[in-house]
Amino acid sequence: MSRIVLSLSLIFLINLFLHSLSTSAQEAEDEREFDYIEGSKKGPRSWGNIKEEWGACNNGNMQSPIDLSKSHAAGAGSSTQLLLINITYNPTNGILKNRGHDITIQWEGTAGLLHINGSKYSLKQSHWHSPSEHTLDGIRYVMELHMVYASSDFNVKNKYAVVGVLYRFGQPDDFLSKLTQDIASMNDTLEQRNVGLLNPADTKIDGRRYYNYVGSLTVPPCTQDVLWIVVEKVKTVSSEQVDLLRQAVHDHSTLNARPVQPRNRREIHYHGPKPNGPY
Repeated sequence: MSRIVLSLSLIFLINLFLHSLSTSAQEAEDEREFDYIEGSKKGPRSWGNIKEEWGACNNGNMQSPIDLSKSHAAGAGSSTQLLLINITYNPTNGILKNRGHDITIQWEGTAGLLHINGSKYSLKQSHWHSPSEHTLDGIRYVMELHMVYASSDFNVKNKYAVVGVLYRFGQPDDFLSKLTQDIASMNDTLEQRNVGLLNPADTKIDGRRYYNYVGSLTVPPCTQDVLWIVVEKVKTVSSEQVDLLRQAVHDHSTLNARPVQPRNRREIHYHGPKPNGPY
């Protein structure tokens, strides 16, 4: 009997932890509570005043996004911060959501696994910001994709890991092209739909060179201790695709990028292939 009680207690604690992780730390879903309008009472500079649990948006010292530059970054072999990364993807069902402030794909099942220094993260959702949130050497690009991963490991400090990819105007993005009709039909409506089997690998992220640092979610509640991996190679997207994403969301989120935040002496690490071989 004691073993049964212990097992039930363990299951309860695990479920409580997962529920807490998914409700208290994840990105806010209700876009009516905040916006991106500069000077608005619900704008980025006021997010931390809207709810007590959003206080980190104003008071946190590890906020994202930030400007990334090699001049501020340590080299790949400089410290124990070197990340050993392995990503695997699987085709799985995707739920396309218009959250009002962005367009998101909610991944079902095991769409992707991100292994970082022995810790495992599961791909949960992907969404787009326009213009980009992170900047490279002070340059803000036209769009940024976030691939959001989460870990259920009690021993992992950084419960979330986000892979960020920047885009400039050019050839259409193949992955977005698969979703064009669905996104276009969701104009300015808070809704979701099943778009069937998708493969996250079709994002074709080139992860050979990237920056990493510890920051936060870029929307309320601005949860900190998020491990960021921002890919150096800038991909291309057509102006029509950017317009499509902007037209689908609500008017106050047409430009849905949070302003760059202070670096506050945080360490930024740059990783790339060594001259005589791989990482």
